[in-house]
Amino acid sequence: MIMNLEKQIYIRKSCRNYSDEEIDMDLIHEFMRSIKLLNEGISYRYDIVEVDEVNNLARFSAPYYLAIYCDNKENHVDMGFIFQQLCLYLQSIDIGNCWVGLASPKKKSSDFVISIAFGKSEQMTRDISSFKRKSLSKISDVEDERLIPAQLAPSSINSQPWYFKHSDDGFDVYQVKANFLKRQFVKKWNSIDVGIALAHMYVANEDTFEFSKKTSFDDIKGHTYIGSIKI
Repeated sequence: MIMNLEKQIYIRKSCRNYSDEEIDMDLIHEFMRSIKLLNEGISYRYDIVEVDEVNNLARFSAPYYLAIYCDNKENHVDMGFIFQQLCLYLQSIDIGNCWVGLASPKKKSSDFVISIAFGKSEQMTRDISSFKRKSLSKISDVEDERLIPAQLAPSSINSQPWYFKHSDDGFDVYQVKANFLKRQFVKKWNSIDVGIALAHMYVANEDTFEFSKKTSFDDIKGHTYIGSIKI
């Protein structure tokens, strides 16, 4: 990665207020050329559109949206992993952003996944004490401060659908299955959310992070195995 983005994890705020100031989009394209992939060889793409090119049902709008496309639902974890790195980078260069499940390009195709709103903002950071997140003991089998970066990750309606189980050489990562009430709102986004949490673990452990998928792992009721990490 071009720069250390770890400090952004602890201050990032999902932005919902933006100015109309123009942005140099070449900065985004340049950063994306150095992005870390979770799984090699996956197929995805992105497009940048302006506000008048978007159907937006959210309660706020931004001057720009990054539309993410991926034709394989099995790779939605990867989309969260890839584009949360971009979100942290944008914040580091004073560009606010927010994952938006209720905004889509007017000219979208069947492989559209989700959008990220972005633009210049004066409300991009916060103190770590203002994060409303599950305790470490709720997202892991053993409370472990190494998981704080994942703990602070954003998620759809703050559902925080990740769970880490300690293994001999790291953590097995699971997605918590949504209950009936939440399922209608977050099911299609929760895989992205887990990828976002994994992106935070990578950014905080850039030199040592490894991801793999085991053929043998514990079956935890109400959870879906996603993969395993070493940090």
